[in-house]
Amino acid sequence: MDGKLVIISAPSGAGKTTVVKHLLDSGLNLSFSVSATTRVIRGDEKDGEDYFFLTVHEFKKKIENNEFVEWEEVYNDLFYGTLKSEVERIWTSGKNVLFDVDVKGGISLKNIFGTNSIAIFIMPPSVVELEKRLFNRGTDTIDKIRIRVEKAKDELKLANQFDTVIVNHQQDKAKEEAFKIVSSFLGR
Repeated sequence: MDGKLVIISAPSGAGKTTVVKHLLDSGLNLSFSVSATTRVIRGDEKDGEDYFFLTVHEFKKKIENNEFVEWEEVYNDLFYGTLKSEVERIWTSGKNVLFDVDVKGGISLKNIFGTNSIAIFIMPPSVVELEKRLFNRGTDTIDKIRIRVEKAKDELKLANQFDTVIVNHQQDKAKEEAFKIVSSFLGR
């Protein structure tokens, strides 16, 4: 293993993508690990930049070929995973890997990479606030939001499996806290 790994996980709507973008823009020696997924492209997302968008068949073929560091079937036929080639690409470029992954994926990555990684859980201020954020995002139906909120309740119980928890009451403070934690970890 060449570089270090920074793992950012959170329930959907807790603000992890905002924290990840801040870390990438803050001059730390980090590069974003693009995950693979079978979900459909949203809005102006780009294949190979936001995700590697694969068919279920393509994803399962990569599982068979042992091309993933970790993967998970989040919902029926909705897969997410971390490609080994992505981690190798980033380390070869001399950078450290930054992951934006769901909670179970974060735990898997931490278990695989151990002390060479830091796992940060972004905690919403409350389940009610999380639901409000998901609704305001306007990307999901009411039914999908309910499913995400139920999943979030389970994911919140797993926060203690992370190295550190940042409660995202206010975005600027959460971003600042994440920067300090990651900067300190990378400096070790």
